[in-house]
Amino acid sequence: MRVTMILPALTEATSPLFRPIKYSLFPPLGLATLAGYLDPDDEVRILDEHVERIGGQVADDRPDLVVIQVYITSARRSYELADRYRERGVFVALGGLHVTSLPDEAAAHADAIFLGPGEDTWPRFLADFRRGEPAKRYVSTERTLQGLPPVRRDLIRRERYLVPNSIVVSRGCPHHCDFCYKDAFFAGGKSFYTQLVDDALAEIDRLPGRHLYFLDDHLLGNRRFAEALFEGMRGMNRVWQAAGTVDAILAPGLLEKAAAAGLRSMFVGFETINAGNLAEQRKRQNVGRSYEAVARRLHDAGVMVNASFVFGMDGDGPDVFDRTVAWGVDVGLETATFHIMTPYPGTALFRRMEAAGRIVHRDWDRYDTRHVVYRPRGLNPSQLEAGYWRAYRDFYRWRSIWRGAAGKPRDYRMRHLAYAGGWKKFEPVWDALIRSRQVLRALPLLETTLNGMRR
Repeated sequence: MRVTMILPALTEATSPLFRPIKYSLFPPLGLATLAGYLDPDDEVRILDEHVERIGGQVADDRPDLVVIQVYITSARRSYELADRYRERGVFVALGGLHVTSLPDEAAAHADAIFLGPGEDTWPRFLADFRRGEPAKRYVSTERTLQGLPPVRRDLIRRERYLVPNSIVVSRGCPHHCDFCYKDAFFAGGKSFYTQLVDDALAEIDRLPGRHLYFLDDHLLGNRRFAEALFEGMRGMNRVWQAAGTVDAILAPGLLEKAAAAGLRSMFVGFETINAGNLAEQRKRQNVGRSYEAVARRLHDAGVMVNASFVFGMDGDGPDVFDRTVAWGVDVGLETATFHIMTPYPGTALFRRMEAAGRIVHRDWDRYDTRHVVYRPRGLNPSQLEAGYWRAYRDFYRWRSIWRGAAGKPRDYRMRHLAYAGGWKKFEPVWDALIRSRQVLRALPLLETTLNGMRR
């Protein structure tokens, strides 16, 4: 059987002039995971439109099966590709977050759609497909990561990615924030579950080099699992990055175990500095927690902070941008990611705003957290978009980067300057590396920055 798997580019990653480094960070791990279920004699390839032009490769492609992973801002492109393949008589399967959120929309462009994670539905579909009896819709209900086949990393072109060693050892998140896209994806079954620790360690052991990036939504979400994982990783000489929540970082002992196992950078969803917004969005794991204590604990453990903030919640006014940036610089955040609140279909936020008549349109290309697609309350749309861009500009000014680094010990100060400056101030260099397919050459520099300046 011949299979083509495609990750279409997000709309914001398709500029012919400039491509930010974040779109060449991680390979399409989800598709490589599904490929692991195929038979050894199946012919399969993975095409990632973020790092290569695929027009010539799909123009006359006639495999037995095409699998396309759909995100909201790649929906238009995904449907376009799906329609072209179906016109040639190729069987098209669509899955992913957007398909699960809007299954009827996706079904118009597919022969089969997949709702939710695929560990239980994908093997069932393959058996049906080989018998010539595929269903039109597969809905995940059984949630387990036991017995997963090895990820087909041989299909990943490592030289195209800065972080080829991405890994996922759990699925979902134990929390249920109103604006989170993942809640709809895991409806109908467990919303958070992990691999067996030994299986996770075996997958880590298969990865070359030192650097890892855990793409789990919340690596610290199951303390027993996380502690056993970190204990098993001690002595592996790895340096790695991951995501965790405010409450887990403040939990005694867990962060220290992670740092001893090689954690050097943590993505943290602070989301808002306005406490009233947290309850409204059901961000309960942040309510009553000291953000300053979170930043201090991470820095004391030698871990850099990549903070996430969302602008445009109902409690935000015109001052929210400057106050957020000032706070982040004052506590020494190394990097920050800003977003305009976006009511994704399938979320509680979308349902609430749709019921109130606040959704402006359904042009999914613009649901990219950079455009205002709803009617905000404390700001007008132009204020919100302008403030979003200003926050990025002000946080990553050289004087802000220096101020954030200035209060740290010398070795950590240099790491802060190198990491924050390298991430945002040299994007034209990253773009050149991406286009020349040399981005992997920067991995040793990333490893040195993460780990080489520790006390």
